[in-house]
Amino acid sequence: MSWRQSLIRISSYEVEVMQKRLSEVVERRSHAELRLTMLEAQVLAEMDHARRDAEAAMRLHAFMDGVRQRRARMTEEITQIGHEEAGARDALAEAFEAMKKFEQVAEMARVAEAKELGRRETAELDELGLRARG
Repeated sequence: MSWRQSLIRISSYEVEVMQKRLSEVVERRSHAELRLTMLEAQVLAEMDHARRDAEAAMRLHAFMDGVRQRRARMTEEITQIGHEEAGARDALAEAFEAMKKFEQVAEMARVAEAKELGRRETAELDELGLRARG
């Protein structure tokens, strides 16, 4: 395996790792958002229950205090995961950019080798032609 293939393979692996990391972060954010949505549904259900049950209505205030605290924690968690997601996206973009640079360098080296091979073949053919005349 040539150095070019090794570099491209390593950088491709880095891109795959970054894609996996980003996927995991996005999944965590989705789950956190789903939990927040479920909390909002619980609030609606509890409010509906409180309308029908006087005892539940008395506990509603304490329930809502707890919901505000949970909502704040969940919102903060979603914000933090959002920052992590942005970092993961940036890291993926950098890894992809590095991979493309390695691919370009490898391609330029391959083209240079092909030109050198063509130049050598032409020189050998020219030498054969001169020997045939002489």
